[in-house]
Amino acid sequence: MSADLSRRTLLSRTAAVVGATVLASFSGNVLPAHAAATLGEAQVPGGTATGRPSLNGWETENSADDGGDIWTRPVSGTPLDGVQVRMGDIETVLVHVVQRFHYEIDPLRRDDVVGWRRPGTIRNELAESNLASGTAVQIRPGFYPSGQRGGFFSNQLVIVRDILADLEGVVRWGGDDKWPDEALFYIDTAPEDGRLTRVADKLRTWAATPGKGAGASADPFQPDRRRAAQRLARRQA
Repeated sequence: MSADLSRRTLLSRTAAVVGATVLASFSGNVLPAHAAATLGEAQVPGGTATGRPSLNGWETENSADDGGDIWTRPVSGTPLDGVQVRMGDIETVLVHVVQRFHYEIDPLRRDDVVGWRRPGTIRNELAESNLASGTAVQIRPGFYPSGQRGGFFSNQLVIVRDILADLEGVVRWGGDDKWPDEALFYIDTAPEDGRLTRVADKLRTWAATPGKGAGASADPFQPDRRRAAQRLARRQA
């Protein structure tokens, strides 16, 4: 009997040590799905979210392509290797902005677009903080330095305004901010705002319809489109 008890005690202690070792090895990281199941679906905190919002209310993340919500996403029709943005509706909207810029304003080169940036490398009091939540992109920041205006020609500005109007105000251009950043385009809705999903659904429908979507847009210089763009510009001023 004592031998059986000793054996059971040894096995119990061994299992406890192994379990503790497994938990320690994943400390601060997200467990793989199979490991979580083995541990009884235990909820282990992830390591990318910061718990702090960017200026537009979306949560910032410490890293991209690392198990969080921010990943490198393709931008079809451009030479870009991809852009790091928050997946889902935000990805759909921001990729559309980049595509229209490429097709209608000026062709982009491989490294012309910046997406996610690490918290602590940006100014939290400015709209550039939205980069850290994957809800913004900077297009050619070297061409349009932060704090300066006048980087776009007048005909290019017409197209910028038309892009924003098509997106129904869910994206704001940094050139309209008190501290201008003409390279910056960012989501201007809080999380759970239904307008973002509605616009993203519209863009996905356009992308699946011949003659619609980025690269096949209506003429932004048409009077009715100019008026719509100007109305939005006044509202976002």
